[in-house]
Amino acid sequence: MKSDKIILGIDPGTNIMGYGVIKSDQLKLKLIQYGVIHLKKYSNHGTKLKMIFDKINELINDYKPDEISIEAPFYGKNVQSMLKLGRAQGVAIVAALNKEIPIIEYAPKKIKQSVTGNGNASKEQLSEMVMRILNFKKDNSIKKFDATDALGAAICHFYQKSSNRNTKKSWEQYVDSNKERIIK
Repeated sequence: MKSDKIILGIDPGTNIMGYGVIKSDQLKLKLIQYGVIHLKKYSNHGTKLKMIFDKINELINDYKPDEISIEAPFYGKNVQSMLKLGRAQGVAIVAALNKEIPIIEYAPKKIKQSVTGNGNASKEQLSEMVMRILNFKKDNSIKKFDATDALGAAICHFYQKSSNRNTKKSWEQYVDSNKERIIK
C-alpha cells in the first residue's frame, strides 16, 4: 500500500446510504469526510439507484479515492429488501468500476472484527471505536449509524491491506534469514 492513500467506505442502502472518506499516511489514519445520503423521500426504486450512482460519482470526483471499500449485503428475513440492497450495492460498485477504481467488499462481521476485535459487536460499539480511531465526535445531525458503518468499512480495508503487507514483509524477512532452509 502506498504511503498516502485515500479510501472511500460505503454502507449501501436504499433508504439511507452511508459514506466515509479516510486518508492513510503510512500507519496513521485521518478522517476526511463522512455523511449519509437520504433516499427515503424517493418512492421510485430506479430513482434511488440513480441518486446512489450520481452521489458515488460525485464523491469519487471530489475525493479521488485510490480504493473503495463496501459493506456486503447482509441477509435478513425479507427477500425483497435483500434484493433492493443488492441493487444499491451493485450500482455503487459499477460507479467505482466505471472510474477504474479497485473496489473490495467486506462482510459486516469482518468489518466489526477488524475494527472492534469482535465480529458480533453492536453498531454502537463499532461507531464508538471508529470515532476513537479517527479521533472525532459524531455530528449530532447524523443519528443513524450508516456513516460510521461506512467509515468502519474503510478502516477495515486499511487494516486488511496493512496486515497483508506486513505478512508479506515478514515472510520475506523469514526467507532472508533462513536461506539454508530453502529447497531449490
